[in-house]
Parts: sequence; C-alpha cells; structure tokens
Amino acid sequence: MAIITPFRAVRPKPECAAQVSAPPYDVVSLKEARNIAEGNPHSFLRVSRAELELADEVDPYSLTVYQRGAANLQKLLQTGMLSQEPRPLLAVYRQKWGTHEQTGLVTLASVEEYDGGLIKKHEHTRPVKEADRVQLITAHESQSGPVLLFFRNTETVARWFNEVTSTKPDVHFVADDNVEHTVWSVRDESAIERVVDEFRRIDAMYIADGHHRSAAASRVRASRAQACASVSGQHEEGFLAVIFPHDQLQILPYNRVVRDLNGLTPQQLLEALVPHFALSMTSEPGHPPPAGFDLYLEGQWHRAKPKQDPTQENQQDPVRALAVSELTERVLCPLLGIQDQRSDPRIDFVGGVRGYQELAAKVDSGEWAIAFWLYPTTVAELMAVSDADRVMPPKSTWFEPKLRDGLFVHMLRDE
Repeated sequence: MAIITPFRAVRPKPECAAQVSAPPYDVVSLKEARNIAEGNPHSFLRVSRAELELADEVDPYSLTVYQRGAANLQKLLQTGMLSQEPRPLLAVYRQKWGTHEQTGLVTLASVEEYDGGLIKKHEHTRPVKEADRVQLITAHESQSGPVLLFFRNTETVARWFNEVTSTKPDVHFVADDNVEHTVWSVRDESAIERVVDEFRRIDAMYIADGHHRSAAASRVRASRAQACASVSGQHEEGFLAVIFPHDQLQILPYNRVVRDLNGLTPQQLLEALVPHFALSMTSEPGHPPPAGFDLYLEGQWHRAKPKQDPTQENQQDPVRALAVSELTERVLCPLLGIQDQRSDPRIDFVGGVRGYQELAAKVDSGEWAIAFWLYPTTVAELMAVSDADRVMPPKSTWFEPKLRDGLFVHMLRDE
C-alpha cells in the first residue's frame, strides 16, 4: 500500500511562479545562489538559502540563518506572492528538459510508511545535513523542498495522468536553465479519490532524491507527536513529495575529483589499473561502457572498461554490480587511499549535468589531480538495491531535471 494525502498547499500566484520558484538549495553554491537571487526579492532561495543575504562569515547552520529564512517566507505570504489553498488538493507537475519529459504527482507521502520501510531508501544520510533540514522545517514550520519519489508504473495511474494533463494547466514557464515547468491543479474530489485508491494498490515507493528531507520530516514528526494537540490549527500528516513513474526518470552520473594520487605517479596509477581494466585513450569522454568510467589525468582522457563484467560476477549483490562500486573497490580505496567518501576531504563530487568539461577544468586548475566520469546508475539498479534493503556508495545518482523549490510548500500549521 502507498498512502498519499491531498494537502492545503501554499503556492505562488500562477503569474509569479517563475519569479518565486528556484533551484533546490543543495545544488547551487552560495555564490550561485546570490547571483540567481540578485535583483529578485521574491526568489525562494531567500527562504531556502537565507545565508545569501548575510555576511560570508555567518555560519549557514546558525539560528540566524533559519530565522531569516522564516521571516522571508512570511514576507512572501504577507505580500500575497504566496497563498494557501482553501481546500486540500493534489497537483500534477511536468518537467521537460530537451527531449526528456517526466510527469509526477504532487502530494504528501506517509511518514509512517517511510518509518516502516514501505518507502525504500538507497543511501545513508549525513548527520549534519539531516540536522540542517530538521532545523529548517522547525524554524519555518513548513516543508518546502519536495522529496522526489518514484513507483513502478501502472496502466491505470498512467491513464489518470493523461486525463489530468489533457486539460489546461494553471502554471507554465521555462526557467533560466531551460527546463520547462507545467502544473495542473487537481481539485475534483472524485479524481482525487480515484488516484488515492490506485496508489493503495502499489506495494512500495522509492526515494530517488531527498533522503535528508524525508529523514528530517520523520524526526520532526516524532518530536512533535506529543505536542501536536497544543499546536494551533490543523495540519495534514506526511511529507511533501512529487511521485514519478519509474520509467520516466533520468539518472545522470555523479562524478568524482580527487586532490592527489596518494603518492603514486600518473604512470604508476595507470599501470595499477591494468589488471582489472582495459585502458584506452579517448577524445570523446562522457560515454564510458557499463560498469566502467572515463578518467582525466595530466590533460588526457582515458577510458576504463572492466575486464570482467561485475553484473555477471555479482548477480546476488546488486551493490557490487554498480559502476560506482567498481571505481570504489578497484581504485578509490586500494590505490588512492580514500576509505570513506562521505568524510574524506580529498574527494569531491560533481553532478553529470555540469559536463565532462567541468571535470577537466578542475584538474587543469591544479587544485585536483584526477577526475572520474562514471557510467550512470540505472533506475533498475536503484530498485534492485532498494528492494534488497542495501545501501549504495555515497553520491551514486544524480537525477535531472531537479524539482523546483517554492512551487509548493507544506505548512505544519494553517495560515
């Protein structure tokens, strides 16, 4: 069973949706956030990354930042840029980026099902980031960054999506990153009941993007459980989510850069790869073979193809079959000495949306010694890992396009 709940969404006026909505807080640097918000007092980055309005030396995890974001959220409500729906609703949210298109359901997902494992995870959370989201939800009394979930598509749900999207949308715009965003509101009670009932027939849902946000929502719900009766106003249980059919999602690689070669020369490193990989130079990086990777070293791209297919060797271990696992176990740990990718400052991660040129530029700058462009994890691999109750190595997936912040806000109390 997958429980979904309509909610009284706080939303921007349709004509202001492009101005208010913003990229997710965690995919832009502070400098990028300031550039995006410059000249736009209504940008939702002023809520989700309020430190952009403060001095550089201010700790982004300080109470001052959370309070500034909460105040900016209230400003958007007071000026009418945001307003709350009079009755609970669902919405359909479509994104189009180039030739790729994905259409999902905006709703509240069940914290109880998350806690019980019916909403499946595939990665560990970092305590500092989880605590950050807890503080933001608590200070803002709202959830504003939706969790990206997905489910195994069904014909019935697909027909329901088609019915909704055949009508006129109430929000449509193309953002600065060339992603097209379209929203249809679903207020008809019979239409809502039909899709809620259809989701009850779905065995499980999967987290694609938003492990920290969903974990934080669970912690906040637990901490508020006893105090709930004293909170003024009523609020729906659940966490803000957009749920997509599995066959519409697009995963890009989550690539790596490493600061040094752990005492090896470039030639020694390449020679150490030979027992496990067939190496060749390439002038067309960014298209490694399954389970393989491209690496950039001393101004040259090399392609590394595993000599033995890990997907055949490890049919009983869905984690070991991933390209990121092959890189971790053959290169990062034994050769470059990186034992914990979550905490080692010698490694950093670069989303595939930034292109292989970004990796080369980082190495050419001299700040990083080597870069790796990975074969992307597939949706089928992600489901296999989640179904086995396993965890992927850190930063194994980069979903694109990203959900916009600020198009929907779930308030923990009614406005």
